[in-house]
Amino acid sequence: MSAARAGRYDAVIIGGGHNGLVCAAYLARAGRRVLVLERRHVLGGASVTEELCPGFQFSVCSYVVSLFRPSIIRDLDLARHGMEIIPLETAFTPQLEGPGLCRWADGARTRREISRFSPHDAEIYPEFSLTMTKMGQLVRHIIDGPAPDPTSFRPRELARLLELGNLFRKAGPDAIHMNMKLLTMSAVDFLDMWFESDTLKAPMSVSGIIGTFLGVRSPGTAYVLLHHYMGEIDGAFRSWGYSKGGTGGLSLACARAAESLGAEIRTEAPVARVLLENGRATGVVLENGDEIQAAKVISSCDPRLTFLGLVGRDNLDGEFVGSIERYKLRGSSGKVNLAVDRLPRFRGREGTEFLRGDIAIAPSIDYLERAYDQAKYGEFSSRPYINVVIPSIMDPSVAPPGQHIISMFVQYAPYDIKEGAENWPSKREAFGDAVVATLAEYCPGLEESILYRQVLTPWDLEQEFGLSEGNIFQGELSLEQLLFQRPAAGWSRYKTPVKDLWMCGSGTHPGGGIMGASGQLAAAAILAVGE
Repeated sequence: MSAARAGRYDAVIIGGGHNGLVCAAYLARAGRRVLVLERRHVLGGASVTEELCPGFQFSVCSYVVSLFRPSIIRDLDLARHGMEIIPLETAFTPQLEGPGLCRWADGARTRREISRFSPHDAEIYPEFSLTMTKMGQLVRHIIDGPAPDPTSFRPRELARLLELGNLFRKAGPDAIHMNMKLLTMSAVDFLDMWFESDTLKAPMSVSGIIGTFLGVRSPGTAYVLLHHYMGEIDGAFRSWGYSKGGTGGLSLACARAAESLGAEIRTEAPVARVLLENGRATGVVLENGDEIQAAKVISSCDPRLTFLGLVGRDNLDGEFVGSIERYKLRGSSGKVNLAVDRLPRFRGREGTEFLRGDIAIAPSIDYLERAYDQAKYGEFSSRPYINVVIPSIMDPSVAPPGQHIISMFVQYAPYDIKEGAENWPSKREAFGDAVVATLAEYCPGLEESILYRQVLTPWDLEQEFGLSEGNIFQGELSLEQLLFQRPAAGWSRYKTPVKDLWMCGSGTHPGGGIMGASGQLAAAAILAVGE
């Protein structure tokens, strides 16, 4: 990437993750002189592709795409800059006995699969999908705009609240009642309203715990489930996909778009602190001592790192510091990436067609609750929930011919293990062993096929990627940390208590996932106030 020119910038953005790059692109498109500073050698933050062993291109952290906003793809012409999303075609849940359950893109085929476990569930499944799609489309109006602020009496805020109220009124009382249930219920209790088969409910419920230190029976996880139903790919709502070339391909498309619009980007440029003069952000100081002046500083880092690290608590109001200290991170997930010399073979099911999507090791609700029970007491789950993707099936370019990548998202791996987070390095390989052993129960011979293994604990995510406590969403998606309370009450509009310091990461509204909305909305808020 190009080196920065001398002189003062209109904006300097800390962090070259996808949100920072999206924010940079929109500001550059508006004619602002923008510099992006990324601490690592590669762009993308947690949405990154790296060659960890020869010939294998790993999506090291984030690995699937759904929530990325279509308006950003259109505005920045990301397809022209190399963004390509390959839809996931299946959702497979293996079992130790029998062929498991596969949900296909073909509705009739899915119905036949589910009917083996429950004819009732097979009949109701299309209605559930339609209801969740409608609810997702309704809530999408909230995530595609600034967080509504019910405490404000400013005309613009009241108009926004009125607009949202009219949307729900037009949707009808059933939609309002359903929305209240989603906001207050657990994922399991919500699914119990619809389905009877544990085999179906278990893999569906896990969408409610991603990025949270909660169990599938914990209140509030139904909303997180809905959060993961709001994605779309090429107009297909509630779709998930894989970025060609790994998730770093999406980040690099954002970077190319930003550079084509005039933004400058530096890698291996870690920021040590934000420059302050009379309570105002005036630039940044790099770890090598270089100072860069800017009219505005924009952090795509999480709230704790931004305020308690880069700004410093001595430069902030005590009450605000308290709110940031109470902001819940509680990383609870890890990642295990494998390079293998052959495709895994699952018990009870032949072929490979069912592998063209994600694979959930979630055989029952009780299994998931037992995994959570261990984490509550400071241990990683010996038999965890695992979400598996084999991207090389859909995108052969990421692995040598005949060989494959297995990407595994794992829950639970609590940051605060009972021996202390600093002891994670000594437990890293044991955690990896537990994950591989769990998957191998469903895929006999898996261990013998492994050519390379990478294990990332929450501690590793913090140390290497700057995610405080290893939280992949820069803060839990719990109800008290959403909308106008993310990251703190009164500071949900990307501004901060420090004049000319802004935020654009997933720790702001609307939250985590490869979404880009935080970067897009932050740029709009910055441009709205002018110089």
